[in-house]
Amino acid sequence: MVERNKGKSITLGVLIALAAFLVVYMGVFPGDLKAREEAKVVDEKSPYEYIKLYTDTLNLVQKNYVEKVTVKKLVYGSIKGMLADLDPHSSFMPPEMFKEMQVETTGSFGGLGIEITIRDGVLTVVSPIEDTPAFRAGVKAGDRIIKIDGELSKDMTLMEAVKKMRGEKGTPITISIMREGLNKLLDIKIIRDVIKVASVKSRMLTDDIAYVRLSQFQSRTYDDLNSKMKKLKEEQTVKGLILDLRNNPGGLLQQAVKVSDYFLKSGLIVYTDGRISKQNMRYLAYDDGTEGDYPIVVLINGGSASASEIVAGALQDHKRALILGTQSFGKGSVQTIVPLEDGSAVRLTTALYYTPSGRSIQAKGIEPDVVVEAGEVVRKDDKGFMRGIKEKDLKGHFETGTGNGAVKAPDTPEAKSKDNSGKDAEKAPELSAGKKLEGKDKWRKDIQVVRALELLQGWQVFKGLGAAQ
Repeated sequence: MVERNKGKSITLGVLIALAAFLVVYMGVFPGDLKAREEAKVVDEKSPYEYIKLYTDTLNLVQKNYVEKVTVKKLVYGSIKGMLADLDPHSSFMPPEMFKEMQVETTGSFGGLGIEITIRDGVLTVVSPIEDTPAFRAGVKAGDRIIKIDGELSKDMTLMEAVKKMRGEKGTPITISIMREGLNKLLDIKIIRDVIKVASVKSRMLTDDIAYVRLSQFQSRTYDDLNSKMKKLKEEQTVKGLILDLRNNPGGLLQQAVKVSDYFLKSGLIVYTDGRISKQNMRYLAYDDGTEGDYPIVVLINGGSASASEIVAGALQDHKRALILGTQSFGKGSVQTIVPLEDGSAVRLTTALYYTPSGRSIQAKGIEPDVVVEAGEVVRKDDKGFMRGIKEKDLKGHFETGTGNGAVKAPDTPEAKSKDNSGKDAEKAPELSAGKKLEGKDKWRKDIQVVRALELLQGWQVFKGLGAAQ
């Protein structure tokens, strides 16, 4: 009797131990068992075994490497490699690099003035920032940086490349780029400078059409936009707006949301979708200080990325603006920066952006409603506006004659048509009324701006026709 009870108690103990094992290690539900079995197929080792593998390697390097290496160097290098292997935008920032990144968002830092990323494994220019050394040197969106001061960029992380291009004001640097259409590397020498970015520029193009350029989304972008729009409206009546987001590499998400809200009365601006619930955010517009109901044309190109794509996508989906230009960059991922105890930080991709209609920006970008390639206005009248080619501009055209009919114009250089200023119409595009277009008139050469202006003026004409009826 005693032996029988003893056997029962042993069996019960085994069952309890087995149940505990199932709860702790396997889960109690069949679905959990299935999930763990599937995970085993992919990865046979537990996380602890991999951690042991890492510590064993760390110990091996410390004891046997040809030179003495600090634990800090090894650990920092390990974290860099781990994050760089995830995607182009996840990275590790040592303390000094984290401080530099914080300075960038204030609008003043040292360097070249370009926003870069890694695309298809190659260091690529997202956009040169307007009025910076790189911009003036001719660096263009889409340029692939192959070398930095003669050193191949292939194995550099994004943050390492940024650090290498930063430097003292007045110091030179040469970047070797590969550009579409070129069959060899192009060396561009740039003199570093303190980069002070004015994120908002504005002016009136005509008596009632305003132009606002957002070059980057910094901590004061919304406030500056609001201030400049108020100033423009105090001076003149605004009946249309060209919002220029070309070569705007992005910046702060909250500023992009505020700028979108500035032009929208209600509705969704952008939402994010990640693995964990706290990364799933929805940003809405509110009818509180919404700016006007006049038509807007937003300009974008391949250098418009991230925050600028959020603004363009929101205004497009809400039918608040017409998007003109070329397809944007397609940087639609969300990075969360997590400071660490020693002053360093981890920049980790945690979610993707989606426009109000549910379009993913990532690797797709924003498609313009009206595609207009970049370029210069080729022909202008005496007021500096684009003029279409007419019959009289054609070589060998017939001119109105006297008496018995028309006379064919001679096929000679002297037969070129003349504009009202008496200058040859075939002169360089920057010539208008006998002078170069400079400063505030340079926009007249920009075919995308001119086309946007034409659309807004056309809208006013048709609106006027509707009112007359």
